[in-house]
Amino acid sequence: MKKAAAILVLFVSTLSGLRAQQASVRVKQYNIDKSGLAIAGYDPVAYFIDNKALEGSKDITTVYQGITYRFASVGNRNVFKANPLKYEPQYGGWCAYAMGAKGEKVEVDPETFKIVDGKLFLFYNKYFNNTLKIWNKDEAHLKTSADQSWTKFIQ
Repeated sequence: MKKAAAILVLFVSTLSGLRAQQASVRVKQYNIDKSGLAIAGYDPVAYFIDNKALEGSKDITTVYQGITYRFASVGNRNVFKANPLKYEPQYGGWCAYAMGAKGEKVEVDPETFKIVDGKLFLFYNKYFNNTLKIWNKDEAHLKTSADQSWTKFIQ
């Protein structure tokens, strides 16, 4: 009995350590500001429910594995908490086009986005350079390339 309890304690402490390590890697790799805020404060659930970019409230937040998200409503926050992986942006919130074309982390305009196969993709859109338009011309190839490139960042 004591051996089983010791194994359980070891398992739980190992799992906690892995979660802390995972959160630390995410904070280093994801597109967040110095305070740990993702998507420049935009609500990740609103992209799916409202099909538009909505700024979240500084009073309605949650932290998921070291990253802070803001929400336009408590309902959206609850939806996120139930399934965060569904609503987090792909490639750590970096520009999907840049990840696919060059394997680079490039800032995004949170109002330039696309939902593909139930996943949120964000894009750079400044200085007459809307990368969503370029992405749309070769989405399948760029997505495959971006998926491969992103795995190099999170290992």
